[in-house]
Order: sequence, then C-alpha cells, then structure tokens
Amino acid sequence: MADKVFPTKGNLINLKNSYALAKTGYELMDRKRNVLIREVMQLLNEASEIKDSINKTYITAYEALKKANIKGGIPDDIALSAPVENGVNITYRSVMGVNLPKLSLTETDEKTNPFTYHRTNIEFDEAVKAFTEVKKLCVKLAEIESSIYRLSVNIKKTQKRANALKNIVIPKFTEQIAFITDVLNEREREEFSRLKVIKKKTK
Repeated sequence: MADKVFPTKGNLINLKNSYALAKTGYELMDRKRNVLIREVMQLLNEASEIKDSINKTYITAYEALKKANIKGGIPDDIALSAPVENGVNITYRSVMGVNLPKLSLTETDEKTNPFTYHRTNIEFDEAVKAFTEVKKLCVKLAEIESSIYRLSVNIKKTQKRANALKNIVIPKFTEQIAFITDVLNEREREEFSRLKVIKKKTK
C-alpha cells in the first residue's frame, strides 16, 4: 500500500475529511469542465455562422468594387486615404473563472469619412459599406476564436485535475481509510477478546 499511514482514530477522521473534500473538488471540476465545454460548443457554432457571413459579405464587397472600377475607376489617392484601423477596444468577461476577451469596434463618424462622396460612385460606396461590415465581423470572429482557445486550454487543465482527483487522490484516501478501519476493527476485536478472557479469569 502506497503512503502508509499510522492507524489511529485521529488519522481516520482526518482522512475521511480529506476524502470528502477531494470528492467535492472532483464534482466541482467535473461541473466546471461541462460548463466550459458547453460554452465552447456554443462559440464554435457562432464562429461557423460568422465565417459564412464574412464570406458572403466579401463576395458582395468585391462585386461592388469591381463594378465601381468598371464604371468610373478608383483614383489611387482615394485608396491611399483609407485610415489604419485603431479603434478596437478590449474588455474581459469571466466564465467559471476563465477570463474571455470581449472586443468592440469604435464606430466611425460619417462626418470624418475619408472618402469624398462627390468623387466616388454608388457602387464604391456600397463596397465601402460591405468592407466595413467585414471589418466588424472579423473583430467578432477574433473575439470568439480567442475565447475558444482560452476555454480549450482551461478545459485540458480542468480535465487533468479532475482525473488526478478521480484516479489518484480519491483511490489513495479510500485505500488508507480502509486500511485504518481494518486495523482499528481488528484492535477492537482483540480488545474484546482480551476483556472476555480477563472477565472469565476473575470469576
């Protein structure tokens, strides 16, 4: 038997308390793992839907851009006036102790639109609108994929801890409790037999 312990009632009480704590810990870990798995499955579905939306919106955007090029061409200075996106904000939300990113995109004020409408056509404006939508969808997809990664890493850690409790810690406590219980019961039987012998001799 591994980790042999001294068979006393005090040790038996301590082991029973540790055993109960380990079982509670395992149940909590198992519950946490299930919650995280459900969260991942939900996010995977969302990611799939967003990827479909991105593909469709890209098709719309490039089709509009192609028509804009055919109709009037797009001057290089208009293309170069597109600003670098730096309006992505990040906060966090907690799911069972796992911090998941929450991304948001600062809306661009129409008044500060870098594209002058009198120099562009309707098709170009439609392309800008579609590419803006793609940008928003990509930010959302980045949020979801990052969350899936963080959850997956935590699921593995939780699974490892749950397995350690179930397959190592709890069986060890069970074995030690059984060992001490057997020894104490044997001592009680010996003591009972000894008292019977003494009682007979004193008659």
